[in-house]
Amino acid sequence: MKNPITPTDVELKMREDDFIVSKTDLKGCITYGNRIFMEFSGYSEQELLGSQHNIIRHPDMPRGVFKFLWDTIQAKEECNAYVKNMAKDGSFYWVFTNVTPDFSKGGEVVGFTSVRRKPRTEAVKLLSGVYRTMLEIEKKAGPRDACAASLKYLTDLLAEKRVSYSEFILNL
Repeated sequence: MKNPITPTDVELKMREDDFIVSKTDLKGCITYGNRIFMEFSGYSEQELLGSQHNIIRHPDMPRGVFKFLWDTIQAKEECNAYVKNMAKDGSFYWVFTNVTPDFSKGGEVVGFTSVRRKPRTEAVKLLSGVYRTMLEIEKKAGPRDACAASLKYLTDLLAEKRVSYSEFILNL
């Protein structure tokens, strides 16, 4: 289902000491969100709990980025990313996120924790262009092949720069 919220050009800026924290179950349903998450998203705790985390997905974000993120965390690895989120009122806010799997005592993944902070302005500028290109590729590829096509662009870009995804993101 498409998000019925219309994006606006209003940007919310995180403060230096802000940390947005959320937790999800294995299927991406929100099980916890801190006060700062509610402030920036514009949703109440009742609206967030039990909702899919993609409730805050901005349409400017390529599907390929989320495919990479989910593949990484489901492989029991942490993932860092720059993400443009959309608030309930259509405004947007950029974050630098670190998503980690949560483990049971037996070593099984039982959920995920995301900690987001203020992103670097230079990184947002650079990645806005990369994400725009990825979105164009996804549109041309069509829904069935969108993720694979934009992910190929990203992996080709990393290969050209001779860096891993983590090196690329962490050095922006």
